[in-house]
Amino acid sequence: MQARIGVDVGGTFTDVVLALPGGRIVVNKTTTTPQDPGEGVAAGIAAVIAEAGLDARHVTEIVHGTTVASNTILQKAGARTGLLTTQGFRDVLEIGRIRTPGMFDMAWRKPEPLVPRRWRLEARERIAADGGIVTPLDAQSVRDAAAFFLAEGVEAVAICFLNSYAHPAHERRAAALLREAAPRLLVTASCEVLPEIKEYERTSTAVVNAYLLPAMRGYLSRLQERLAAIGIAAPVQVMASNGGMIGLDAARERPVFAVGSGPAGGVAGAARLGAGIGAPDLIVFDMGGTTAKAAIIEGGQPSLVTEYEFRDGISTPSRFVKGAGYMLKVPAIDIAEVGSGGGSIARIDAGGLLVVGPQSAGGDPGPACYGRGNAEPTVTDANMVLGYLNPAALAGGSLRVDAELSRTAIATRIAGPLGITVEEAAHGIRQIANVNMARAIRAVTVERGKDPRDLALMAFGGGGPLHAVDVARLLGIRRVLISPVAGVFSAAGMLAAEAVHEFVHPLLMPLAQVTAAQLDAARQGLAQGGHAALAHEGYAKETVELRFAADLRYAGQSSQLTVPLTGFAVEALHAGFERLYGETFGYTAAGEAVELVNLRLSAIGRAEGRIDFPSLSLDARALAGAVGERLVSFARGAAPVPTRLLPRAALADGPVQGPAILESYDTTIIIPPGCTARAAGSGTVVIEMEGVDA
Repeated sequence: MQARIGVDVGGTFTDVVLALPGGRIVVNKTTTTPQDPGEGVAAGIAAVIAEAGLDARHVTEIVHGTTVASNTILQKAGARTGLLTTQGFRDVLEIGRIRTPGMFDMAWRKPEPLVPRRWRLEARERIAADGGIVTPLDAQSVRDAAAFFLAEGVEAVAICFLNSYAHPAHERRAAALLREAAPRLLVTASCEVLPEIKEYERTSTAVVNAYLLPAMRGYLSRLQERLAAIGIAAPVQVMASNGGMIGLDAARERPVFAVGSGPAGGVAGAARLGAGIGAPDLIVFDMGGTTAKAAIIEGGQPSLVTEYEFRDGISTPSRFVKGAGYMLKVPAIDIAEVGSGGGSIARIDAGGLLVVGPQSAGGDPGPACYGRGNAEPTVTDANMVLGYLNPAALAGGSLRVDAELSRTAIATRIAGPLGITVEEAAHGIRQIANVNMARAIRAVTVERGKDPRDLALMAFGGGGPLHAVDVARLLGIRRVLISPVAGVFSAAGMLAAEAVHEFVHPLLMPLAQVTAAQLDAARQGLAQGGHAALAHEGYAKETVELRFAADLRYAGQSSQLTVPLTGFAVEALHAGFERLYGETFGYTAAGEAVELVNLRLSAIGRAEGRIDFPSLSLDARALAGAVGERLVSFARGAAPVPTRLLPRAALADGPVQGPAILESYDTTIIIPPGCTARAAGSGTVVIEMEGVDA
């Protein structure tokens, strides 16, 4: 027996999926342990192995989506970080892009730099834009900086010199000097993380990487120890922000590539599932306990960006809104995230208005109905009051709940102060959460020039199927897909991912002057790096696919677009750029010179034993649910409706007309009145709606 395990750590639950050859999978949901997420991971893995009747030695690989990096930034819990930069460029982090995210937001405050000015030092050196040495590196200035960092208790240092992308010798030498003078310092050189033009983006990315190093290394080391304690010696892969896997060594050295680790697994799985059921174009909607995420899949591939800003609130890698967060210039799935999840807390603000999120009750203490001491109402409590959720237990009966606690929390904190009924307050909480989540979907559709009404909505996460139809109606979407094992689908999606390593080679020059020999030389260098990285993780050369792309822009522009590079003809590159530019911005500047900025490589290792959704075989527990009837309130002001309760497995007998509720171990699927649910391929549920304007 050979088992692969996918693990997704959420704000409320840690989801574990074990996949066996032949399509059998076993799932488990364990309460997340925020103080050390690895504790919940190990507990969930041990439980799912025992349930599958396996021995720990049967586990051949673990794929892990972790929120350690993102939470470290949000909580400002990273390393005491220093920055060594070129003389005269100490304040690059402060200056940034000299932009504000909203022109008329007078209350906006720029995020505090992760490196205080006191710990931003300058080295005497200078590299010209063409790579020539203007001022040789002064080694003593680097040694002096090392002594200062040690005296100040700095733990990690980022090095970012001007124009190091063109000639990295000074950065590499400075890194060696720092490690020699101060061996305990963790050092990140920007040329090792991001050898690209633009000093602010390089500086910010290198700083974030250094800031995350102790937290990520400590977590991954503790996780390995916990896994070894339960007998697992299998390699651990970490989900990267681009939807691929990277090895443990890569995640330890370059954690900046895994800041978006958690949400990426579900999008990767949705892309593979959608392509398999004839739905290659999708809106992905993932609602968990703390946040809701949205992304776009086109032609079976997730929409990718080469940079994004990480911040509180709605986080979206928009190319049009900058300056609100910490810039990460790394490949990532274009995901918008908003603080609306099942555990999001509802409250009345100072102006007397009802607000939902972004504060969350998380998994501990969790929503009021969990009975763990939280008296604040959450979105889950609103769903409980309205009848959407089982009033006695969740997660297949493993989590006991008390619906009366939900009613008390909403009555005390919301309904009473507003002078409305508990049901009206619950509908208000749910509606605000739905609108917030629709905002995230608009961020990746309408703001990208896509009409959401042209796409189906694929929902998963513990709360996605609970809210999917209402969110779809807000956007004019008429078709909703519920993924198999929806409540743990991000963990399952990780088992559908490939190993992916990203490389970039700067080539800043007019496109018309680029020769095939130059492109081929750059390609060969990137290919060597790609094969070496994947060989280190055990991938044979014949299992590796190389995908090249080029960053292009009109001469004089400061931003570029990434064009797939299928051949090495300059004319084809030019035509591909103008086509993409027109699709993105609605016009082209015919006759303007075009510049080649970078050549990119995605080195893909084809993973053995990837999960095959059409052959999935779920155990009876995963499809089981209550049978009966209960009153459910589907609309504010309308009387509750008697609603059938069915296990998810009931769809095998034919379509189900709403109103109905389908229960399973990992999620609850709501089929409102006027909707019809039926089984589709690969265990997917399709919900079709009436009365939605498209």
